[in-house]
Amino acid sequence: MKISNKAIQSITSVKSVQPHAVLGMHPHIKGKVNCLVVRAYVDDAKSCELVDVANAEGPRYKLQRLTKDGFFEGIIEDRDEVFKYRLRIERFNGEIRQFFDPYSFLPTLSEHDVYLFSEGSDHFLHRKMGAHIRTIDGVIGVSFAVWAPNAERVSVVGDFNHWDGHYHPMRSLGASGIWELFIPGLESGMKYKYEIGSRHGFPLLKTDPYGTFFEAPPYNASIICSVDDSYEWNDAEWIEHRAKSDWKNQPISVYEMHVGSWKSVVEDAARPLSYRELAIELVEYLKDMRYTHVEFMPLSEHPFDGSWGYQVTGFFAPTYRFGSPEDFMYLVDVLHQNEIGVIMDWVPAHFPTDSFALSQFDGTALYEHADPRQGFHQDWGTLIFNYGRNEVRGFLIASALAWCERYHIDGLRVDAVASMLYLDYSREEGQWIPNQHGGRENLEAIDFLRKTNDLVHKYYPGTLLIAEESTAFPGVTKPTSEGGLGFDLKWNMGWMHDTLEYFQKDPIYRKYEHHQLSFGMLYQYSENFTQVFSHDEIVHGKRSMLLKMPGEPISNKAHQLRLLYGLMWMWPGKKTLFMGSDFGQSAEWNYNKSLDWHLLQYLDHHGIQMVVRDLNRLYQEIPSLATGDNRPEGFEWINCTDAENSILTFLRKADAPTDDLTAVGNFTPVLREGFRVGVPHLGFWKEILNTDAKEYGGLGFGNNGGVLAEAVEWDGRPYSIKLDLPPQSMSVFRYQG
Repeated sequence: MKISNKAIQSITSVKSVQPHAVLGMHPHIKGKVNCLVVRAYVDDAKSCELVDVANAEGPRYKLQRLTKDGFFEGIIEDRDEVFKYRLRIERFNGEIRQFFDPYSFLPTLSEHDVYLFSEGSDHFLHRKMGAHIRTIDGVIGVSFAVWAPNAERVSVVGDFNHWDGHYHPMRSLGASGIWELFIPGLESGMKYKYEIGSRHGFPLLKTDPYGTFFEAPPYNASIICSVDDSYEWNDAEWIEHRAKSDWKNQPISVYEMHVGSWKSVVEDAARPLSYRELAIELVEYLKDMRYTHVEFMPLSEHPFDGSWGYQVTGFFAPTYRFGSPEDFMYLVDVLHQNEIGVIMDWVPAHFPTDSFALSQFDGTALYEHADPRQGFHQDWGTLIFNYGRNEVRGFLIASALAWCERYHIDGLRVDAVASMLYLDYSREEGQWIPNQHGGRENLEAIDFLRKTNDLVHKYYPGTLLIAEESTAFPGVTKPTSEGGLGFDLKWNMGWMHDTLEYFQKDPIYRKYEHHQLSFGMLYQYSENFTQVFSHDEIVHGKRSMLLKMPGEPISNKAHQLRLLYGLMWMWPGKKTLFMGSDFGQSAEWNYNKSLDWHLLQYLDHHGIQMVVRDLNRLYQEIPSLATGDNRPEGFEWINCTDAENSILTFLRKADAPTDDLTAVGNFTPVLREGFRVGVPHLGFWKEILNTDAKEYGGLGFGNNGGVLAEAVEWDGRPYSIKLDLPPQSMSVFRYQG
């Protein structure tokens, strides 16, 4: 025996941070003769021999078994240069196995890689960290790399070693905190985790933070899965078009959806549709409804269905629930081939406390802040990322870029941005720590958001960054070069709250709240907004969009909902609407069951759907709408003060007069006959939308397709049109000349 008992115990008790220094093949001097020593620690091995790869039929070199649990050592006296070899073991059951030694390979990360990781300047960490199928020196296997700077030791455990942390200890790459190991012979589909020896004296079993695929709860193991080159894309034309697009002047109508509750396969235990099934049914629906984009509520891996995906444990992995990563790629590819953009909800604001994931990853607060005043989210019982650590910022930036790179995502809607921006978000005095200037702004999170937005735009031109930000934080959609956060769009939460509050009032009282309809124009152009009615508005007792409307029966509510959508689409800003709301589902959204598609057999619901479809069509066909979304000169009030009649009138203007629109909303159940509205042009105004049309389920009042403007001054304008305004309706007229 040429090795000390202490060195053997460092391996068998898993205490060595440099197992490669002990195991594997090393030059050795026996007496005065140069030779080689080989050591291996293998599970369930009765005997172990070494086979020269270059001379597989030649003599084998027998290793001596030094411990009962499989530590072997052998001296090769007739050779002094390290060579490529395999280990050949015989198990106690007689099985023979031959494999390359994991401890015969150099690190798969260079010193430069490690430096960039620690500095936080490697934007594509997902290409190096985690588990990757690689070919090294002609040998196929899997390289593992994980960050655990405060760990006593780290091992890869999985199907391939009976989940025993003794047999694949990783090597430490010094002060970087990275642990690395290449294991030959591993394949896609094998499950694994990291066993981390903490300073508390007990091991932790953790999934891979950079994992690309995971098994179902309650086990949650990471699964080896090659995603970088696993799919042949057919969307090059779409990607090229996206890069050249001027999204500010193009229609963006987003269908927000939760994949698990969109539609069920009733005959198969009411399971949700798979990614590949969605590539048929969802694509057909979006095309028929004329949506330009679909927004998926988080499809990043998450253990608890009831979180709706917002408590993420797999920041690089599409959820297993609907298929494989390749299946998700196929869905995105088909959407692109049908000219539909894909937006993903992305959650860098917080993560859950599940013990198998990021929380206390190496036994210490690693991804989160140690101080709960900074690191614990009181509203959601989750943990807040430490944006001040280079390695954490690098992890999150890599996550954003990985969705764009691997899955060709066209946009990220960043969830809960307000909770990131403010240190005192949802906290009382004494429950938070001010920034270095004594303020409440989270300067590190702000810097992280700016950097992420800039990098996504740099590497993937045309990709949209959308903020769910509920405060008046300035410059959310300003470029970072001008001191802004660099987002492209911001959810217009203020307009949504004011408008819904108005619509939920009995029409008899609406005249007292008329200002709520016009107030939003005071700040409409302070940011690049998307008007939105999201999933958050139809859960937890808030009622569905249809049942928010006052009065009875359902047909009356449907009248008002069609009016509301007419106002939303004619109002400046991009559009975002949650699934089910576009056909007036009666029940609140339930994440655990399918939408009530059967309601479409009734005209009230089908009519709401038809209105949304026609609004999407008009939004895409009429230049004054999309091009005026972010230009103050594209909007002009005609009359916003007619509270007594509860009528709102405004213009949507374009460069050509024939694209000018006059929108007239009547917000009470009163038919207004002979109602005059001032207009800028003399001639014929075609009625292009009437939400009271019979085909929508309305009463059929209207203006017989259009009206001629007269030289009668009204609303401070030289001309006017005389209209019959249906009750609770939106009427839109396009100038024809």
